Amino acid sequence: MELVISDASFFKKCIDAIVNLVDEGTFIVSSDGLHLRTMDPSQIAMVDFTLPKTAFSKIDVEEKMNVGVNLSDLSKILARTRAGEKLTMSVDEKDSKLLLEFSGGSRRHFKLPLLESTSILPKEPKVEFDANVKIKGRHFKDILHDAGLLSSHVILQAEDSEFVVEAHGDSGDLHIQTKKEGLSGMNTKGKSRAMFPFQYLDDITRACPDEVDVNVDMKSDSPIKISYDISDAKISYYLAPRVESI
Repeated sequence: MELVISDASFFKKCIDAIVNLVDEGTFIVSSDGLHLRTMDPSQIAMVDFTLPKTAFSKIDVEEKMNVGVNLSDLSKILARTRAGEKLTMSVDEKDSKLLLEFSGGSRRHFKLPLLESTSILPKEPKVEFDANVKIKGRHFKDILHDAGLLSSHVILQAEDSEFVVEAHGDSGDLHIQTKKEGLSGMNTKGKSRAMFPFQYLDDITRACPDEVDVNVDMKSDSPIKISYDISDAKISYYLAPRVESI
């Protein structure tokens, strides 16, 4: 197996989007690219990540394989990426290591131990969503940060022609209405409303580029799906709701 990414910093952004939610994961590596789907330790959130072959300047994989890695350690190594560096990844099956080579002005080699991997992917939640909201990453993150000032939980609501975010806490209340005209897109079949932990929403959206559209798929008191692209990479998250107390 040999995978080459011409811009190592791009791969760092991809891994940051995953490691915000999970510390370990198993990549399925094939001639089509990389795929990872895993639950967070609390089992209330899932991340589904795909990096297609178009993102690689070279992809040489004879047969599909599973590569389990500590994503936190991988992220720390990728944080050392220098401008203009190319990243080459391969597997030393004898020593059970992931090999990372950064090449630019110099060549740097890192080895990460492989973790025991699993070929069993968690199933994606089957939800017939009633609402889809498209909103710029910067706008969505700003709204969430406002809500996080007042509460550990955030209520998201889509109805008719507006997207509403609420937060209620001991220190105050927040109500933000964004009309359809202020969104990149909106489709609803009816009112969708659910409550989610702020920290998870913050972790999920933190790596989203500011100018990219975030897709928010909702159904009342059901898991939410939040998805966005980082260049060629596609990443989706599912997050279980918290039942609102009346």
